[in-house]
Formats: sequence, C-alpha cells, structure tokens
Amino acid sequence: MASSGSRTPADAPGEPELDALRRRIDAVDASLLEAMNERARLVQQIGRLKRGSGAPVYEPQRERAIVERLLRANPGPFPATGLAPVFREIISATRSLEEPVRVAYLGPEGTFSHLAARRTFGSLTRLEPVPSIADVFGAVERGRAELGVVPVENTSEGIVTAAYDAFAEHEVGIGGEILMPVTQHLLSRSGRLDRVRRVASHPQPLAQCRGWLDRHLPGVERIETPSTAAAARLAADDEAVAAIGSAIAGESCGLRTVEAAIQDRGDNTTRFVLISREPSSPPSGRDLTSVLFTLRRDEPGALYRLLEPFARCQVNLSSIQLRPMKDKPWEYLFFLDAEGHQSEPRMAQALAEAARVALSHRVLGSFARSRPEAR
Repeated sequence: MASSGSRTPADAPGEPELDALRRRIDAVDASLLEAMNERARLVQQIGRLKRGSGAPVYEPQRERAIVERLLRANPGPFPATGLAPVFREIISATRSLEEPVRVAYLGPEGTFSHLAARRTFGSLTRLEPVPSIADVFGAVERGRAELGVVPVENTSEGIVTAAYDAFAEHEVGIGGEILMPVTQHLLSRSGRLDRVRRVASHPQPLAQCRGWLDRHLPGVERIETPSTAAAARLAADDEAVAAIGSAIAGESCGLRTVEAAIQDRGDNTTRFVLISREPSSPPSGRDLTSVLFTLRRDEPGALYRLLEPFARCQVNLSSIQLRPMKDKPWEYLFFLDAEGHQSEPRMAQALAEAARVALSHRVLGSFARSRPEAR
C-alpha cells in the first residue's frame, strides 16, 4: 500500500495538462482522418471523370505542384523535410483509388532505381522489378507497365549507355525526371574491412567509388553484378565479399556497414527519367525537351546546321550525347536536351528547322525539370 506521502502517476506534476494536450492531439488526428477520407472521395470522382475522357491517372506535374504549394505555404513548426514524404504517401494512397499504376524499374528490390521509384510514387503504387534496363523499356512499350524508372546519368560517371541505347530501340518517351542524391555504402556480413577479399556491385557504383577502393582496398578483386541488390545478395552468401549499394539493400540482406558514404563525390547524384508510351506534359515554366536525331554521315556541316537553329532561336542546349548506331559503323545517334517546352514558339521553330537538316528525328518528350531531393 502506498504511503500517504507518495504520489501515483496520475498525481504527478503536470499530468492533467499532459492529458489535455493528448486529448487535443487525438481530436486533431480525427480531423486529419476525416480530411483524408474527404480527399479520397474527391479523388474517386476525379477517377470517374478521367476514365470517361481517357486521361492518365498519373500526372507528375500536378502531383509535384501539390507538394511544392504546400511547402511554400507551410508556416511551421512541422518540418519541411517531413512534409513531402507525408503527402507523397497520401497522394499514393488516394491515387490507388482511381486505378492502380504499374511502374517497372531495374530490380530487384533494394536497388537505387527501386528507391527512386518508391520515393516518387509512394508505397501503394504497384512497383514491378525487372532484370535489366532494356526490360524496363520493354515492359512499358508492351503495356505491362504504365511507367518505367530508368537511370540515365550520374554526376560522377556520366551517362548510362544502356538507357540511351534503349530509346533508339523502343517506341517510348520521357514524361518526367528524378534527381536523387546517391550515397554508396560498403556492406558485408562481418562489417569488417580486414575480411573483405572481393568487392561486388553494378559497374556504375564501382566507378563512383573507384578512388576510395584504390586507397582502402588496393588490389582487391572487383566483381560486376547486374544491380546493387544482386551484389548485396552475393555478399550475404559469402563473408569474403563486400557489396557496394544502398543502406536498404544491406538491411534487406542482413548485412552490416563496413564503411558509409564511400562515393568519391559528396554531390553524387543520379538522374532518372520516367518513361511512358504517352509522355505529353503541359508547360510548367521550367521544362526540358529531349530529342533524338540522326544525321547523314557524308554531309559536311550537318552537325553545325542541326545545332545552329537552337542558338539562333535562343534555346539553350543543356546536354548533347551521342551513341553509336547498331549495324552502322561510325554513324551516331544524337540526343539533345533543350531548355523549354516543345509547344513554345522558339522551341517549336528550332525543332522544325533542325528536323529539316536531320535524316530522322523523334521528340522524346517535354517535361518539368526536377529539383534534387535532400539527402
């Protein structure tokens, strides 16, 4: 029995005030639940209208605008860094009421493509792993997925050639982009550097961490794998193997971190694009247009005359990449990224004049530029 001088928890100082605050939080939570269900009902109505008109379920520009508007309007103290993930999941959940969106990505689970897809579409989207980048394109082209997420460029290692080559072979376009900071971890069963005899990963992460590996694991064999997740599984089966990959890949395979953040550049970022059979997107005011050209090999000045209209029309070219054409030695595909939307007069004029010079051309899409996500 408690003595007359003792206090029970209910009698502790401040307890009545704490209980009152908790009751207010409960009331706010109930209001949030009511508001989310009201949002869900409105989305269901939108879904019925979209099905009637054939409009796409996923509209990246609209979803991005929602989050950006909320970030601008947020007075605090709710942290801005937490606002985007919260609303991404709310949007994902209510979008699933319209129609499930299938998104293909380079699998298996735990790859950076998986992480980019999950961060973009939320956990209630049907994320479908496929074995290769070419398979992502094939899944979208054949209608097994509405969208695909593929890496196309990294700040350390440049372009992902498999993605550019696939654009030439598949009738799909670009409907958006994702800029995702990439942190590479060295992962193994033991978590000890002195036990590492081989290092495994996809060729891109191996290259992104080349300097660190040269300094800390000189002479250690490097094994290329189809994905970072495949490397993690290899490390899980062999204690002498360490994998380079994401923290989530290590967690899913029961690996320990040998060393965190071993990428050579602190600003290491990968650019992903969203591929679609219908990549049209309305102007946003900060758009990028991607175009694929081929030129006549034996025509002097053809490349100059292809690029000149963009300069004359004051359209900035932010990127020019070339890839060899299959079965045509010393002939190339030219990929151009131009700042602006294809519907804008200056861009439309530049594209039309360049097309007259080119042997062939295809506009891959105009889409809103992405902003890098916070680490």
